[in-house]
Order: sequence, then structure tokens, then C-alpha cells
Amino acid sequence: MEKMKAAAAVLLLLVLLSSQVEETKSQQYSCIDMCTTGCVASYINNDRLRQRCERKCDIRCSPVFTALIT
Repeated sequence: MEKMKAAAAVLLLLVLLSSQVEETKSQQYSCIDMCTTGCVASYINNDRLRQRCERKCDIRCSPVFTALIT
């Protein structure tokens, strides 16, 4: 009976962790999408500034940077 409880607890923990990973990925894509859309809208006629803005978006929306903020 104890082994079943332990197995159920481990399974529940794995399910919770996997759901957090999916949420983080979707937030990252949303961040990158919103940021690059802003870059295109702001610098539509200037490729150099748009590319610079998109590089900043990659940094700002990376999981490492996001983890440091929260």
C-alpha cells in the first residue's frame, strides 16, 4: 500500500512539473511574438534597427532572463 502511495505521489509530481514546462514555453513564444511584432511596427523601413530590436527581444524573452526577473 505504501508503494502505491509513493508511486502515485511521484506520478502527480511529474504531471505538475510537465504542465509548468508547457506553460513556460507558451509564455516564451507569446513574449517573442509580441516583442518582434512591435519591432516590425516600429522599424518597418529600417532593417538595421529592426534586426537590433529583434535581437533584444531574443534576450528579453529567453528563459534564462525571464527566470532572473521572477
